[in-house]
Amino acid sequence: MGTQAPLHVQHKKLDWFYAPCFTAFWIVLYMAVVLQQVNHLPTPLTLQDEFTQPDSFITERAENVLLNLTNLGPRVVGSEANEVEAVTLILDQVFKVQNEMNQDYFDIEVDLQVVSGQYMHTSLYHGVQNILAKLSAKNNTSTNYLLINSHFDSTPKSPGASDDGAMVAVMLEILRVMANSKGPLEHPIVFLFNGAEEDGLLASYGFTTQHKWAKNCKVIINLDAAGSGGREILFQSISESSWLMNYYSKVTHPFANAVLEELFQFGLVPSATDFRNFRDYGGMQGFDMAYIQNGYVYHTEFDSFKVYPKASLQNTGDNVLSLAKSLGNAPEMRNINNYGNMEHFIFFDFLGWFMVHYTMNTNLIVNILVCVAALIAIVISLCWISKRADLSLLAIVAQFMLTTFIQTLSLALGAAFSILISYVMDVIGCSMTWFSNNWLICGLYFCPVFFFLGILPAGFLEYTKKYALPLGLRIQLFLHSHCLILIVLTISLTFLNIRSAFMFMVAVFFYAAALIGNLITQLHNKGSWFAIPVIVSQIVPFLYFSYVAEYLYFIFIPVTGRNGGASNPDLLIALIAVIFAILLSGFLIPLYLLFRRTRSIILCSLGVAILFMILAIRPIGTPYTPKLAPQRYTVQHANQLYHNADGSIRSNESAIYLYQQDRHIDIAEEVIVKFKAAHETSTVCNNEATCQLDRPSIFYTPNSLWLPVNEPPGIPYERPVLTLTAKTIMNTPNTVRYNYTLTGPDHMMFFIEPKTSAKIINWSFDKTILSRKELVFTFVHGKNNDAFEFFIDLECHQYTEFGNRVKIYEEFLESLPNYATNVNWLATYDSWLF
Repeated sequence: MGTQAPLHVQHKKLDWFYAPCFTAFWIVLYMAVVLQQVNHLPTPLTLQDEFTQPDSFITERAENVLLNLTNLGPRVVGSEANEVEAVTLILDQVFKVQNEMNQDYFDIEVDLQVVSGQYMHTSLYHGVQNILAKLSAKNNTSTNYLLINSHFDSTPKSPGASDDGAMVAVMLEILRVMANSKGPLEHPIVFLFNGAEEDGLLASYGFTTQHKWAKNCKVIINLDAAGSGGREILFQSISESSWLMNYYSKVTHPFANAVLEELFQFGLVPSATDFRNFRDYGGMQGFDMAYIQNGYVYHTEFDSFKVYPKASLQNTGDNVLSLAKSLGNAPEMRNINNYGNMEHFIFFDFLGWFMVHYTMNTNLIVNILVCVAALIAIVISLCWISKRADLSLLAIVAQFMLTTFIQTLSLALGAAFSILISYVMDVIGCSMTWFSNNWLICGLYFCPVFFFLGILPAGFLEYTKKYALPLGLRIQLFLHSHCLILIVLTISLTFLNIRSAFMFMVAVFFYAAALIGNLITQLHNKGSWFAIPVIVSQIVPFLYFSYVAEYLYFIFIPVTGRNGGASNPDLLIALIAVIFAILLSGFLIPLYLLFRRTRSIILCSLGVAILFMILAIRPIGTPYTPKLAPQRYTVQHANQLYHNADGSIRSNESAIYLYQQDRHIDIAEEVIVKFKAAHETSTVCNNEATCQLDRPSIFYTPNSLWLPVNEPPGIPYERPVLTLTAKTIMNTPNTVRYNYTLTGPDHMMFFIEPKTSAKIINWSFDKTILSRKELVFTFVHGKNNDAFEFFIDLECHQYTEFGNRVKIYEEFLESLPNYATNVNWLATYDSWLF
């Protein structure tokens, strides 16, 4: 080593005031790039633009359709607005396109499907409607179709501007643009406007299983919403090869991520789309796309035309029109069976600028290669440090392992403290303080992780400052340690077939690139200069991870307002913060160790966390904002009538059923206290007047309230009527067939439960569920409201009695001598509850 100065005095710390500049750089980067891209929407085209861009999507025309559709009000299945007015409006638009289209090149075939059936064993539907328009080139011979789907029905009270009126308007404009073009179009495109999605995906199931075109539909573009506008995200895709993703990667405004698909499939997003039916029952490949921004208004009266950002129409129109044109002429569609097996993909966009996608096999190879390369670079670095410090490699490895332990402990404590805060906030009744004021999440759940990632390494370096390594190299050991932790996570998640492992791989890749750059340029040996490649390498992952975190919060913050009160919503928000704090700051926080007054700087993050906790429990932390971020309740004025077998009424009870959809039932307390009785539904479910069956009644949901009242609801429809129309002794011994008709409103739920020893051996419904003890059916009718007919075959016996066996009967049976044998039974008792 010659005359070289002692290693531990070779490096001076930077002045403390550079630390705020360093922090500001990342904040400005986030605000200037990430927020801008997350909220970026294209400029909407007007009717005047049509003259210069005749083949482009025109937002103004789609906007007019959306306005007219939402002016119909809520479009609930079975209502006049949905079954007549919306159908008429959409058909008028389709016929208008048909009359004005390029007659020389295209044909449009229009069909109105009215379909009935049974879905998912217990969902019965009758007379729901689908509007279909098949666009094809004249003399077309292709038998493989592209299907584009959206639904025109909405939930009660909601005008359904975003969910799903906007997508209906988009489809109509795309149909117009393509029909007025000069082609080409090799494969027909079926535009499906389905009229019953909100009641359990019924109309799409009816199309997929019963319509004449369904068997020819091979690729689906499903359009839905879980928010109000913004950019539509591709969150589900199915294809064995990459051909579909190749086409999606060419759209104008890509927005997609396999992480969200995985979270959706794990059930963390409480919703489903028609895509499930097209995939499971139609065997289709394709895309599932939906709006996610401003999920506060999802399924509420606030999902209106005024709230929906019209530029979102242009964003979606540009993308779907591009897909429709490319897939409608895709050579892969000629022999689609070659691509029929379903396989998951890794796919994601980068800031909406471009797409990355590859197969799971490629994912395995990439993840392993990146991790191996990073490990080799770390080993080379350790060897160089050993030589540079004139210490044995074993001593350097021991120091590295100790550093890795400190880094791991820092991560564990940071995660634990952040999660602990989520529990404390919930226990003191201050959960969801970030629901309206999202910025509180940064201080509450990110800053605790930042604090522990910095304070333990700072204390360790201070305690071991006389160790014969310069500060710069010791900080690099912390960076290597964090990389090693991410390598372990990447490999573990990869072999567990968790696709989100690619996120950790990305972090490893960019740090490995910086490390290799440092080794080549030897900047790692020049004081704090090693930090320059590290900072440069972290710009891309910082932008990407903060971008992903931003739209994950777009999704999950509103979801906590409708996810029920059983779980702590702060825990989910904290877990997201922990994961992204590790990805975002794991290679940045150690760089703060280069500044003077290190511990004071790091303590600032703890101070911010404490300040935000104080703010959160103050009025500023009130979760809800009227109209913008409302609290959701389900409220029903319910009346329950229970009939005896002779038709007489044994119980008649009315109540207000109240179900809070999030953690805060106490906010309605002042409204509830005026009732003389307020019961948790779980406590009254043993009462026959509330729950006749062993399972909860139709109105029961956990954590809900039952508020008895004297006045029955003034229902605007006739009560359901179940009529026994025939009773037939069958040829099978002890079997009786009961024929029934059921009439009533457009939405009904009915229970079937055989009493005592009677057994259902056959019926009109799905026979695969006959073994269930209790059966609950939903019944929805759309256009048709004629009586619903069904039969039940009961295996029963010749004597009839009602109720359970009484004590004296039991004692008599038990008193028979032990040599006697007997066959005993109780009579069947059928109870229908509505």
